[in-house]
Amino acid sequence: MDGICGYLFPVSLPTKFDHCVVHVSDWERSNNFYRDVVGAELVEKNGRWAYRFANAQLNLHGPGVKPEPLARIAVPPGGSDLCFEWSGPISRAVEHLKMHDVKIELGPVQRFGARGDGTSIYFRDPDGSLLEFISYTDRNKVRSQVKD
Repeated sequence: MDGICGYLFPVSLPTKFDHCVVHVSDWERSNNFYRDVVGAELVEKNGRWAYRFANAQLNLHGPGVKPEPLARIAVPPGGSDLCFEWSGPISRAVEHLKMHDVKIELGPVQRFGARGDGTSIYFRDPDGSLLEFISYTDRNKVRSQVKD
Protein backbone atom coordinates (compact mmCIF):
# COMPACT_ATOMS: atom_id res chain seq x y z
CA MET A 1 0.00 0.00 0.00
CA ASP A 2 1.30 3.42 -0.91
CA GLY A 3 -0.39 5.42 1.84
CA ILE A 4 -2.67 7.37 -0.48
CA CYS A 5 -5.26 4.82 -1.56
CA GLY A 6 -5.00 2.95 1.73
CA TYR A 7 -5.34 6.10 3.90
CA LEU A 8 -2.42 5.18 6.16
CA PHE A 9 -2.06 8.83 7.04
CA PRO A 10 -4.67 11.58 7.34
CA VAL A 11 -5.67 13.20 4.08
CA SER A 12 -6.08 16.97 4.29
CA LEU A 13 -8.24 18.46 1.59
CA PRO A 14 -9.27 22.12 1.28
CA THR A 15 -12.88 21.45 2.28
CA LYS A 16 -15.26 22.43 5.06
CA PHE A 17 -18.99 22.04 5.52
CA ASP A 18 -21.01 24.75 3.75
CA HIS A 19 -24.71 23.76 3.61
CA CYS A 20 -27.23 20.96 3.44
CA VAL A 21 -30.90 20.82 2.45
CA VAL A 22 -34.01 20.43 4.60
CA HIS A 23 -37.52 20.07 3.19
CA VAL A 24 -40.30 21.99 4.94
CA SER A 25 -44.06 21.96 4.35
CA ASP A 26 -44.98 25.48 5.53
CA TRP A 27 -42.68 28.48 5.02
CA GLU A 28 -44.08 30.78 7.70
CA ARG A 29 -44.29 28.11 10.40
CA SER A 30 -40.78 26.81 9.68
CA ASN A 31 -39.24 30.28 9.35
CA ASN A 32 -40.67 31.30 12.74
CA PHE A 33 -39.50 28.08 14.39
CA TYR A 34 -35.95 28.08 13.03
CA ARG A 35 -35.53 31.81 13.75
CA ASP A 36 -37.04 31.85 17.26
CA VAL A 37 -36.18 28.38 18.56
CA VAL A 38 -33.00 27.40 16.73
CA GLY A 39 -31.52 30.87 16.21
CA ALA A 40 -31.27 30.98 12.42
CA GLU A 41 -30.79 34.11 10.37
CA LEU A 42 -33.51 33.99 7.70
CA VAL A 43 -32.12 34.60 4.22
CA GLU A 44 -34.49 35.12 1.27
CA LYS A 45 -33.12 34.99 -2.26
CA ASN A 46 -35.08 34.75 -5.49
CA GLY A 47 -38.23 33.55 -3.73
CA ARG A 48 -36.41 30.85 -1.78
CA TRP A 49 -35.42 30.65 1.88
CA ALA A 50 -32.28 29.53 3.69
CA TYR A 51 -31.38 29.43 7.36
CA ARG A 52 -27.89 30.73 8.14
CA PHE A 53 -25.91 29.78 11.25
CA ALA A 54 -22.56 31.62 11.48
CA ASN A 55 -20.48 29.69 8.92
CA ALA A 56 -23.02 27.10 7.70
CA GLN A 57 -26.45 27.15 6.14
CA LEU A 58 -29.60 25.09 5.67
CA ASN A 59 -31.02 25.52 2.18
CA LEU A 60 -34.71 24.77 1.96
CA HIS A 61 -36.99 22.87 -0.33
CA GLY A 62 -40.66 23.54 0.20
CA PRO A 63 -43.95 24.68 -1.28
CA GLY A 64 -43.51 26.17 -4.75
CA VAL A 65 -39.80 25.35 -5.02
CA LYS A 66 -38.65 23.10 -7.88
CA PRO A 67 -34.93 22.64 -7.21
CA GLU A 68 -32.59 21.05 -9.72
CA PRO A 69 -30.69 18.79 -9.35
CA LEU A 70 -32.16 16.69 -6.55
CA ALA A 71 -30.77 13.85 -4.48
CA ARG A 72 -31.68 10.44 -5.86
CA ILE A 73 -34.01 10.02 -2.88
CA ALA A 74 -35.06 13.52 -1.85
CA VAL A 75 -35.59 14.11 1.85
CA PRO A 76 -39.28 14.61 2.70
CA PRO A 77 -40.56 17.16 5.24
CA GLY A 78 -39.80 15.67 8.65
CA GLY A 79 -37.04 13.43 7.28
CA SER A 80 -33.97 15.28 8.57
CA ASP A 81 -31.79 14.72 11.63
CA LEU A 82 -29.71 17.78 12.55
CA CYS A 83 -27.53 18.84 15.46
CA PHE A 84 -26.77 22.42 16.48
CA GLU A 85 -24.14 23.46 19.01
CA TRP A 86 -25.57 25.34 22.01
CA SER A 87 -22.83 27.66 23.28
CA GLY A 88 -23.93 27.72 26.91
CA PRO A 89 -24.89 25.12 29.51
CA ILE A 90 -27.48 22.60 28.31
CA SER A 91 -29.75 23.66 31.18
CA ARG A 92 -30.19 27.00 29.39
CA ALA A 93 -31.19 25.17 26.20
CA VAL A 94 -33.78 23.23 28.23
CA GLU A 95 -35.17 26.52 29.60
CA HIS A 96 -35.17 28.04 26.09
CA LEU A 97 -37.17 25.16 24.60
CA LYS A 98 -39.66 25.22 27.49
CA MET A 99 -40.10 28.97 26.98
CA HIS A 100 -41.11 28.25 23.37
CA ASP A 101 -43.35 25.28 24.33
CA VAL A 102 -41.11 22.82 22.50
CA LYS A 103 -41.26 19.30 23.92
CA ILE A 104 -37.92 17.66 24.73
CA GLU A 105 -37.97 14.05 23.53
CA LEU A 106 -34.72 12.91 25.13
CA GLY A 107 -32.08 14.33 27.35
CA PRO A 108 -29.96 15.65 28.66
CA VAL A 109 -27.79 12.73 27.57
CA GLN A 110 -24.12 12.34 26.79
CA ARG A 111 -23.29 12.34 23.08
CA PHE A 112 -20.25 12.59 20.84
CA GLY A 113 -20.21 15.49 18.38
CA ALA A 114 -17.83 17.44 16.16
CA ARG A 115 -15.92 18.76 19.19
CA GLY A 116 -15.90 15.54 21.20
CA ASP A 117 -18.02 14.59 24.19
CA GLY A 118 -20.97 16.82 24.96
CA THR A 119 -24.41 16.92 26.53
CA SER A 120 -27.45 16.87 24.23
CA ILE A 121 -31.19 17.31 24.21
CA TYR A 122 -33.46 16.18 21.38
CA PHE A 123 -36.63 17.82 20.05
CA ARG A 124 -38.54 18.13 16.76
CA ASP A 125 -39.23 20.87 14.25
CA PRO A 126 -42.83 21.52 13.13
CA ASP A 127 -42.57 18.89 10.35
CA GLY A 128 -41.14 16.24 12.68
CA SER A 129 -37.44 16.39 11.78
CA LEU A 130 -35.28 15.38 14.72
CA LEU A 131 -33.19 18.25 16.08
CA GLU A 132 -30.49 18.23 18.72
CA PHE A 133 -28.77 20.89 20.78
CA ILE A 134 -25.34 19.78 22.00
CA SER A 135 -23.35 21.67 24.60
CA TYR A 136 -19.66 21.19 25.22
CA THR A 137 -19.58 23.52 28.25
CA ASP A 138 -20.86 21.02 30.80
CA ARG A 139 -19.30 17.76 29.60
CA ASN A 140 -19.25 16.22 33.07
CA LYS A 141 -22.77 17.19 34.16
CA VAL A 142 -24.99 14.62 32.48
CA ARG A 143 -28.50 13.96 33.74
CA SER A 144 -30.48 11.10 32.25
CA GLN A 145 -33.93 12.70 32.01
CA VAL A 146 -35.57 16.12 31.93
CA LYS A 147 -38.33 16.42 34.53
CA ASP A 148 -41.49 18.25 33.42
